[in-house]
Amino acid sequence: TIRPVRRSYYDPSSAPGKGVVWEWENDSGTWTPYDMDVGITIQRAYEKQHPWVDLSAIGFCYVIDFATMGQINRQTQRKRRVRRRLDMVYPLVSGTLPKSQSWPASPGAAAAPPVPACTCPQCLLVMSIKATVSAAGPGTATLQSRKAAAPPPATPKPLAAQGGRRQAASTPALSSASNTGSPPGAGSGKAARPGLGTLNRSHLQRLAIAQSRVLIASGVPTVPVKNLTGSSPVNPALAGITGILMSAAGLPVCLTRPPKLVLHPPPVSKSEIQSIPGISHTCRKTTKKQAKKGKTPEEVLKKYLQKVRHPPDEDCTICMERLSAPSGYKGPQPAAKPDLVGKLVKCSHVFHLHCLVAMYNNGNKDGSLQCPTCKTIYGVKTGTQPPGKMEYHIIPHALPGHADCKTIRIIYNIPPGVQGPEHPNPGKSFTARGFPRHCYLPDSEKGRKVLRLLLVAWDRRLIFAIGTSSTTGESDTVIWNEIHHKTEFGSNLTGHGYPDINYLDNVLAELAAQGITEESLAQEKD
Repeated sequence: TIRPVRRSYYDPSSAPGKGVVWEWENDSGTWTPYDMDVGITIQRAYEKQHPWVDLSAIGFCYVIDFATMGQINRQTQRKRRVRRRLDMVYPLVSGTLPKSQSWPASPGAAAAPPVPACTCPQCLLVMSIKATVSAAGPGTATLQSRKAAAPPPATPKPLAAQGGRRQAASTPALSSASNTGSPPGAGSGKAARPGLGTLNRSHLQRLAIAQSRVLIASGVPTVPVKNLTGSSPVNPALAGITGILMSAAGLPVCLTRPPKLVLHPPPVSKSEIQSIPGISHTCRKTTKKQAKKGKTPEEVLKKYLQKVRHPPDEDCTICMERLSAPSGYKGPQPAAKPDLVGKLVKCSHVFHLHCLVAMYNNGNKDGSLQCPTCKTIYGVKTGTQPPGKMEYHIIPHALPGHADCKTIRIIYNIPPGVQGPEHPNPGKSFTARGFPRHCYLPDSEKGRKVLRLLLVAWDRRLIFAIGTSSTTGESDTVIWNEIHHKTEFGSNLTGHGYPDINYLDNVLAELAAQGITEESLAQEKD
């Protein structure tokens, strides 16, 4: 498997250049570092002695209060501690580019038979750049100061390099050494050839853009170079020269800007929002737990079971005792006899009736049953989702990969509250982080089908549950319940965005695993 990697360059005066790491305290009491870009933003405000910094400008709904060294969630007002830690400084990039091993050819290569030149776009571009560099004379291509009359040339500041692992400070990079004179051995009567630095900024930018397009088209992995501030040494001209030199050396690299996280669409006015054809209303609410179906667990299970007079010689997968022996369940004893055995009518899996009753009593007790072996659902499965509201409508913007249609926006809103008897800790309060949550579907035929099934899942209280967050580790909080949603509108950096050609099929399969199919739509109408 080949995956692209990238190496980011930072100003030595920034947080990574000084070895400063900003961290926040998670629920387990340990410290988690902020992403590099977030840490740089916090450090910049800290150095300017600002009392606080708002991170919403870079896509996070947090405020960092330097007076209390705390992080405040703007939506929930929850506070966490933050700290500033000094770490090892990232190494400075210095030295000159190593001379290419592929050209000029070694003396022994002249005797070898000529090899036909490659005609791929990248090689054609490299050959053209080699010709440009050769016109500047032998030796390493160099950068020249834009001030022609200022000797010696200005030396650009070094950059702090950050890769997958911290490397030694001897990493090669661009040199600021000037080479404007004639090479040794040149005739005194010959005029000095123009160097690469004589190209103006617009020419360098056009050359770099052309190179990037060719490399991207030929499938070369990209190496983003971040321009964090307007004063950063990584300006377009330097990025263009870097791309030229690395391509001339035969390195498969393309300098681009890293993609940005786009969670939400552009602003939409109320007049632009449309209802969805074929779907009534634009809002659904859920209330308290649905009423139980069936008087007793035994009466519920009778609809799904057949008695087995001669049990097979195998184990009950619930208690792991032989089916020919009594049930090994040791909890509260149900009314059923421990030696009775039943077979589920759809999947034909066999269990102790005693074990099935105990499993039903430990579940949602909503009149449905799910086979513990193959997950086949009997009856109508419902969940334990807390009360809330689901809104849905069409907005006039297209998702990446779905340029031919508009977008269905779903907004879930669940407030915090107190857990009921069906929840893990009845009577204890629960939190609801990150609400309202915005989710997106393409306004296509299949997208509308997914929405209709999601409405059924919402009515059956299967979209959310109360449990422990796999992201933050917080317990007794509202979490997703195995039906994935796309919460990233204009990018797919987190894996929860578009384009994703398999998403609609995957979510249909997840809904089917919860017992929600097209047949469910007919049941809801009935």
